[in-house]
Amino acid sequence: MSQFFNNVEPNIIDDEMVLKAIEEKSPEDLGELAKGENINFKDVKELQLSFKSILQIDNLWQLENLTKLQLDNNVIEKIEALESLVHLVWLDLSFNNIEIIEGLDTLVKLQDLSLYSNRISRIENMDALQELQIFSIGKNNLTNLEDVVYLRRLKKLRTLNLSGNPFCDDQQFTLFVVAHLPNLVYLDFKLVRDGTVRFLHSLLGKSGNSFLQSLCFVALRAGSLQKSGSQKHTMFILLPPNSSFVEHLNGSFLFDSLYAEDTEAAKLASLPGVGDLLQAYPSWFVLVCGNLYDYGLKEHEKREAEESDFYEKLHEILTASQEESKKVMSDFENRNKQRLDEIHHARSYDIAESKRAECKEDILQLSDTLMTLETLLSNELEDLLQDFKRSIDAIASAFMENVKEIYPFHSCRALENQHHEKLMETVITTLEKSVKGELEEELPDDVQKLLMDKNTIVSAANMSHSIRLRKIDKRESDMLCNTYHW
Repeated sequence: MSQFFNNVEPNIIDDEMVLKAIEEKSPEDLGELAKGENINFKDVKELQLSFKSILQIDNLWQLENLTKLQLDNNVIEKIEALESLVHLVWLDLSFNNIEIIEGLDTLVKLQDLSLYSNRISRIENMDALQELQIFSIGKNNLTNLEDVVYLRRLKKLRTLNLSGNPFCDDQQFTLFVVAHLPNLVYLDFKLVRDGTVRFLHSLLGKSGNSFLQSLCFVALRAGSLQKSGSQKHTMFILLPPNSSFVEHLNGSFLFDSLYAEDTEAAKLASLPGVGDLLQAYPSWFVLVCGNLYDYGLKEHEKREAEESDFYEKLHEILTASQEESKKVMSDFENRNKQRLDEIHHARSYDIAESKRAECKEDILQLSDTLMTLETLLSNELEDLLQDFKRSIDAIASAFMENVKEIYPFHSCRALENQHHEKLMETVITTLEKSVKGELEEELPDDVQKLLMDKNTIVSAANMSHSIRLRKIDKRESDMLCNTYHW
């Protein structure tokens, strides 16, 4: 659009432009109202500001009840100043110069959004648009097909236009989008085929597992390559990177993190006798973490072996199916060539017609055979995926149970509680000596302030203890959550 407006001076939305648009678009009675002195902008529900050479969005805050806004065919570079339009349902920003999706956080009622023909290179900042049903972002600069996965969070999205973006040239574009957005009804102005959706759902089941969804796309892509007779299986694999879920549990990393940025603990460490406690505490804590780390690595190896076995079986299934299809096609071509020769050299019309009939029948049989092979391939892939899911679920469940029971984090919590009890004994003893003036060494000023009364130093020790327990709890929670979502 910038070329179209090269010779036109850019505008910013002002009162005069808004009033004129209201007069042109609104019902007659509201148009008369707009000509008066006291304008009630709250009555305005729709506003069209197309082809106005608008460079910057502004001055719309008074239209707080606006439900439909057209700002298409302008030279707008940034989405802004829409915060007050919380009732907006329909927004058209197509044919502008917008580069970043932003400024939409308050438009929680938005159902229809068009950003067609802009300069956007990434799909982002749309988490608040949970009511969005129609989204057009065709003819932009989207190059990364994985950006589409972001739209999974928009549960009500049913119509999507991505046409005209660079990533549309990918051979698996449609398959990728449908695999990751199974609720779509229309894609690029076309009805999503029911057969494709049913097949995807049959592979995914009801789990909605993103990991299986990725595997499903791998299988479908491989199947399409096999069907087309491709010699090379260059799979577009979306599997998440392997993780042992016990990262940084070897060594003293977790223990060190317990005391990181804990100023109160640093002060308490200066008390007589606390240094001795801190000498013994880390070794036991690190030992418990080390046992969990070793167990996590063994379980990681199990998961890797399961994945390796899956891909080996996947390759075997695809290769066998492809070879069978090649054999069927080769046999057909040989028979067809022979019949064509017979037709060419037929001595009578009846003989030629008979051979033609045989050719037609053979073609029908070929179609049935290939469809049967395709169905068998689909069934084998579905069985393979389901078996893999069951195996992975069993491994993950066993890992989480063992983390809770055999290699429990509550051992770390128990060590922390024991340390805290001993620390409190030392603190009380030091406090009593301080009151009696029996301390044998001079303490830093900030530590002496803690010893001014019992409540102060006990509160400091308890706060430090609470922080360490929360860090242990968070590490356990992170590990279990990562395992669950794997």
